[in-house]
Amino acid sequence: MSSTVVTVNGEPRELDAGATVADLVALLAATPDGRGVAVAVDGEVVPRGAWQDTELVRGAQIEVLVAVQGG
Repeated sequence: MSSTVVTVNGEPRELDAGATVADLVALLAATPDGRGVAVAVDGEVVPRGAWQDTELVRGAQIEVLVAVQGG
């Protein structure tokens, strides 16, 4: 299977070709359902309902933010 390289939070990351935002969140987030996670691809926020259908292409700039509770 081929791969693609994207930038996630400023760091290069190799993903399987055809990987989606949902795939990336499952790899990175502490919660598998993505609760408390926000994702932007190339400066545009991707709504949670579009994660499964948003394919990550070579060179994409992705920011993944995770809400953290504490005091």
